[in-house]
Amino acid sequence: MGRRILVTGLGTFWGGRVAQALEAQPDVDVIIGLDTRTPSVKLERTEYVRSDENYSILSRIVAATGVDTIVHTFLVVDSTQMAARSMHEINVIGTMNLFAAASAPGSTVRNVVVKSSAHVYGASAADPVWFTEDTRRKAPLRTRLERSLVEVEGYVRDFALDNPHVRVALLRFSNVVGPTIVTPLTKALRLPLVPSIFGFDPRFQFTHEDDVIRSIQHVLDHDVAGIYNVAGDGLLPWSEVAAICGKRTIPMPPFATGLAADPLRRLGVDLPPELLTLLRFGRGVDNRRLQRDGFRYEYTSAGAAQAFVEASRLRDTVGDHQPAYRYQRDVELFFRHSPSVLRNQASVESKS
Repeated sequence: MGRRILVTGLGTFWGGRVAQALEAQPDVDVIIGLDTRTPSVKLERTEYVRSDENYSILSRIVAATGVDTIVHTFLVVDSTQMAARSMHEINVIGTMNLFAAASAPGSTVRNVVVKSSAHVYGASAADPVWFTEDTRRKAPLRTRLERSLVEVEGYVRDFALDNPHVRVALLRFSNVVGPTIVTPLTKALRLPLVPSIFGFDPRFQFTHEDDVIRSIQHVLDHDVAGIYNVAGDGLLPWSEVAAICGKRTIPMPPFATGLAADPLRRLGVDLPPELLTLLRFGRGVDNRRLQRDGFRYEYTSAGAAQAFVEASRLRDTVGDHQPAYRYQRDVELFFRHSPSVLRNQASVESKS
């Protein structure tokens, strides 16, 4: 029997792409995806189950399907996406329910991978150049997002201690860029003038979106456990990042910066407090631990930024003609379970 994997947040950017990557692996027999929303990408054999925000149904799903692995991608790391209460429901309550299901009597779960963020380190003038996985954050918790992520990581550690038979991997990703992902940071970099803060030129570190998926696959394929930073090599001054994008920076005042950023909302760019703090102090994380466990990055920080720029220029030139995928339950059930479709597939396979 091959692996049986449950993916949370199937309708999100990351959940859908993790499921797509798992579908390409022949040793994965079953893929189940949970979310409040339908999938946003085409999936061939992933089964979608609608859930509420805090995954109250998760225990029943785990017990009924006998999954051995849970990949928890459904953590909110962008505070502009929703209200603080909803973010707490998803991040904290949802993670609590996930671990309750994974630790229930008779649970078949033996692997848990949690996608977290380098936001847990915060950002301040007292920070080291590189945060290792064991470095304590220097700044106090300032935002609801940071508090929720730190609380989630506390549950991860407690679960790992109480369930030594389960391999638990926690991945802290730095700022992710790439051809398709859209975040407040990528929106800011697509503006005609890139926002900055007067008197500050912080150093940024980037992770390419493909390396995010590859790192999750690496952890699953090699039974890796522990806490890992995931980020491309190197740090780039924000002014250099803007220059790579072919843009100039426009400084905001160092005081009342949140108010100064308000006009950007009319342009569709909402800079969360976490990003405004990064625009002052930046952040670098030590990525060597995962490399020592055999992972190899395809992109440096500069390479990830360049890939983002090239994709943005191509999109500006030729547009995006890829039609948006729309999940239709009846159509999906037909293609997956209709005897006619299955007979046709069997006929094609017998001729090949």
